Amino acid sequence: MTTVTERRARDSSELLFICDFSPPRGANASALEPARTLGADFVCVAYNPGKTARVNSAFAAQWIRAHTGAEVVFTLATRDINRLAAQSLLLGAALLGLENVLVLQGDRFSARELESVKSVDDFRPTGLLRAIGEMNAGLDYRGGKLQAPTSLCAGATIDLGHDPERELALTRRKVQSGAHFLLMQPLFEPAPLERFLARYAERYGEPLLAPLFCGVQVLASDSPVFGHVPRRITDQLAQGRAGAEIALEVLQRFTERGVRSIYLVPPILRGGRRDYEAARGVIAAARA
Repeated sequence: MTTVTERRARDSSELLFICDFSPPRGANASALEPARTLGADFVCVAYNPGKTARVNSAFAAQWIRAHTGAEVVFTLATRDINRLAAQSLLLGAALLGLENVLVLQGDRFSARELESVKSVDDFRPTGLLRAIGEMNAGLDYRGGKLQAPTSLCAGATIDLGHDPERELALTRRKVQSGAHFLLMQPLFEPAPLERFLARYAERYGEPLLAPLFCGVQVLASDSPVFGHVPRRITDQLAQGRAGAEIALEVLQRFTERGVRSIYLVPPILRGGRRDYEAARGVIAAARA
């Protein structure tokens, strides 16, 4: 298996795509088949999107890798798992040959949701990132020796929709805690990314060195939106312009500024369905 960092280091000028992918809400392998033709460099299997019960991200990632040959990233949310269970799952993933894992907290449960489910939060994302680094050094969460070290490539997320100064500090902590790569929630113009990177270098005296995959979302007329969408884009979508066409235009603005790592989010349709064909078209057009 190829890690995200290995692939990025192979050719810094290559346009790379990590594509978001939803696991099914049942043991339905056919729902994973679209990963076969996406054309992305890595398929990033989400963790229970919509806070709904779905096939575990690591299991879905392993099926995709075994049956389609695609490189994968699985996702682990600290909200739902304690230290022992997290490390057991990570060891199982390593046994199956999975190496790329995206660590995040997970969306908070509402007061109503908390009537039927509990948050665990035994780790914060930075804590789990540090624990993965320790597992790679052959140690478990108690400091005991593992029979063999793991070789996990851990990623973390950035969301510029939050307070920028807080996100700067949090990104720094994630990198210092061992994040090997970063996925940024979707943006629709390069300026926020450029400001963030400039401010990071100014504050910490060095550039952000971990590979950063900038988020680009393919919109649909009724899809949820991640981040602020400029009025001109919502107007174009309302007037019937295809979301894939808009996404390709946004993507090209980033590549013109030298961005070569993209985190692509396919359209999210009613009921949580995804339009992977639209994402495939964006990837193919960007590489044409």
